[in-house]
Amino acid sequence: MPRPGLTRRWLLRVCASLALTAGVLPTLSYALDRGRWLEAATKVSPRALAEAQQMLQLIERATAMDEVARVSEVNGFVNKHIEFRDDIEVWGKIDYWASPLESLAKGQGDCEDYAIAKYFALLSAGMPVAKLRMVYVRASLGGRSIAHMVLAYYAQPSAEPLILDNLIADVRPASQRPDLQPVFSFNGEGLWQGVGATSAGDPLQRLSLWRDLLAKARAEGF
Repeated sequence: MPRPGLTRRWLLRVCASLALTAGVLPTLSYALDRGRWLEAATKVSPRALAEAQQMLQLIERATAMDEVARVSEVNGFVNKHIEFRDDIEVWGKIDYWASPLESLAKGQGDCEDYAIAKYFALLSAGMPVAKLRMVYVRASLGGRSIAHMVLAYYAQPSAEPLILDNLIADVRPASQRPDLQPVFSFNGEGLWQGVGATSAGDPLQRLSLWRDLLAKARAEGF
């Protein structure tokens, strides 16, 4: 479980690290190299290849849709193809960020893995990166407040975001998700502090996981 203790000082350090990362890591291309994607899947397993082919079909369908329909299509696909399991069960680690192919090959993942798969699928379907943010939240579930991640879609920078979540099947505006309290959010361009008073974890640790994820995504064809 992510550790508590988000502070403004930590966020400043993360922002500095993100700026540093932008200069060190190669620019990530969000267009999916289909040949490389299928080649990577073939090396994993027959299941991975079948799932990878379905992902390509999803991207083709979604690309032809308007943005809101695209968001709904991708949300439904990922929720259907990944079954929730904790990282310790799937990967034998307390915290592991799986690439889209890793999640689809396993057919299992936790909240971060759902959000990651949706993020890259939407980018591959032509969604501008500026309209997507992965958001750490505190979620009220069964009378408890738990650390959780969702994906948010912003039609415009100041618009109310739509929330893509594995806890609820349909995509809903943020105002219809009073069970979620945002803490901080990020994408390939930056990091933002949310309005939550409690933390979903150490952003510096998340940044390290994000770097590792980007390297895996590039290897898979993104």
